[in-house]
Amino acid sequence: MADYETITYEIEDNLATVTLNRPESLNGITNTMMRELYECLGEASGDDRIRVLLFTGAGRGFCPGVDLKASTSGEKQEPNRKEYFHITSLLHEMPKVTIAAVNGACAGAGFGWACACDLRYASSRAVFNSAFLGVAISGDMAGPWLLPRIVGATKARELFFSSQKFGADEAERIGLVLNTFPDETFREEVQAIAERLSRSAPLAIGEMKKNFINAENMPLRDYIELETERHTRTGGSEDSREAFHAFVEKRDPVFKGR
Repeated sequence: MADYETITYEIEDNLATVTLNRPESLNGITNTMMRELYECLGEASGDDRIRVLLFTGAGRGFCPGVDLKASTSGEKQEPNRKEYFHITSLLHEMPKVTIAAVNGACAGAGFGWACACDLRYASSRAVFNSAFLGVAISGDMAGPWLLPRIVGATKARELFFSSQKFGADEAERIGLVLNTFPDETFREEVQAIAERLSRSAPLAIGEMKKNFINAENMPLRDYIELETERHTRTGGSEDSREAFHAFVEKRDPVFKGR
């Protein structure tokens, strides 16, 4: 596993954790972070051990977007490449359940990355902001594609056009996050959710994720054909038979991924 300068990457059993790790800047984005995150998520996407990926930030911040101090300091950065902007695609489309644990400031590109995840949970101290219009740019990381699917088209436009900050309670009220937890217990609460999901049947959870991705882009009849094929295939798997037996025998299933 690669060593990274701006992120950490850990795998325990079937759960991967990616942590943005520039706490001195609340995990502000640099070109190095873009490259490392793109490479790391690409590796995680193809790793059959992983069923769930937990995405969070070190210290007091989740990700406030680009590190403006670094980007205006005049210090030379490594080149940014167009494909790195598909960090969003990797978080949204990889055949794993992706969970954003928003532990603090979440703005700009970090806001887009949180929206790209399947599930979002917030610490009570989290603060959200689309932020782009405040620095006179139109935005990146697919927020206008993702956010309307989460909170509705009009609310998404308001959040982007106003660039107003809002807290965790409001994020939960509008459906941006599923739950808000006290900051003192936040990590333990989200860790427990991620670990529980990571014990799911690997074939089924991976194919279920693909169902959601396909459903975003396919006509209903075409989608049902694909969904039915996956349903039949996973229903005939060893894991499915094991799940049925475990239910009847009132024990935890032991999945083998086949």
